[in-house]
Amino acid sequence: MSTEAKKVMVIGGGIAGLSAARELSLNGIQVELVEKADFLGGHAIQYACKATDNCQQCGACTVESVLKDVVLDPGIRVHLASEVIKISGSPRFKVQLGRVAVSDNDDTSKICQEGYEKNPVQCAAVKGFSKHNAIYRTADGRLNPDICQTADKLEVDAIIWATGFVPFDPDQKSTYRYSELANVVSGLDLERAKRASGSVLRPSDGKPPRDIAFIQCVGSRDERLGHLWCSQVCCPYALRSAMALKHRNPDANITVFYMDIQNTGNNFTGFYQQCRNDLNFIRTIPIDMYETDDDRIRTRYMSETDGKPVDAEFDLVVLSVGIMPGNDNKALADLLQTRLTPDGFAASTDKLHLTATDQKGVFLAGTVQGPKTIADSIAHAGHAAGEVIRYLRRAS
Repeated sequence: MSTEAKKVMVIGGGIAGLSAARELSLNGIQVELVEKADFLGGHAIQYACKATDNCQQCGACTVESVLKDVVLDPGIRVHLASEVIKISGSPRFKVQLGRVAVSDNDDTSKICQEGYEKNPVQCAAVKGFSKHNAIYRTADGRLNPDICQTADKLEVDAIIWATGFVPFDPDQKSTYRYSELANVVSGLDLERAKRASGSVLRPSDGKPPRDIAFIQCVGSRDERLGHLWCSQVCCPYALRSAMALKHRNPDANITVFYMDIQNTGNNFTGFYQQCRNDLNFIRTIPIDMYETDDDRIRTRYMSETDGKPVDAEFDLVVLSVGIMPGNDNKALADLLQTRLTPDGFAASTDKLHLTATDQKGVFLAGTVQGPKTIADSIAHAGHAAGEVIRYLRRAS
């Protein structure tokens, strides 16, 4: 049966939501794409390319490509700075949207007017980290009401829940002193800076770091926090970032502190061997961070060989923070009448139906269902769109 005149709401404008929306539109289904932030692309659009002499398959350029397709697709209506506040009815859902306050004020507008080069990270955040998000902005960085949809009520035939994840807050690991020490940054901080300015500089003085440490599993696989899952993305982005830094600056001395290294893709064996040749790997996790008199970061860890404490100093420390369930998951699960897993992610029906939920007409896509890489999120979103299409055809 035809799916013409059918309409689907996709909640979440990250890579999973964008991919699902695009696939649905290509199949003739009108899409209402609802995003709480004031730009599309989620966390993934903030990631920088990690190519060296060759593409490292990090997925950053894929996100940009999908975003461009969605922006230009007349079959997708975008609701930025919007959230779902009420859902009723079945099988056709009646949805009420609410507006979310965004940073359209004089300060952020001034940042963009002062110029991208002067405030690259801040201006990139205002502009949505991509030229393809510029269509939703006026010249001074404000949301464009002529482009962004402002409808407060929708009626849709199915829903895809694709609100993604939140990065682990490194302040919860107080010994790293993330908010106190300028040169202790998160992996997402590193990505944003590279995305905005094309280089990695120390926040404290704007100079390129020579001695760099990556600390893995920050917030993931942590029994004390009750976070027993592997976030799957930390190893790939850390190793690819480290190799990109090494490629740009061969004199850089880069150390990776880890528990275990997870598979990073199809060419993992060759890539990992190259990493082993170019980077220092230490199988332990340091704890305490201190600032030295010459503005470096001193940390201590236990030696792999004799178990004795070892002190080391770095110009920059990067915390590879993990994937956490979205802050709105509980509220959305209640609105959608679906369940959460004990860890707080959206619960799928079973291991054979990872996009289906207990609620008829509601499907899952991407990291809202659990940790995934960009490639896995895109694949999961494609599967969700396929399930929606089959559902709509059966309902016709």
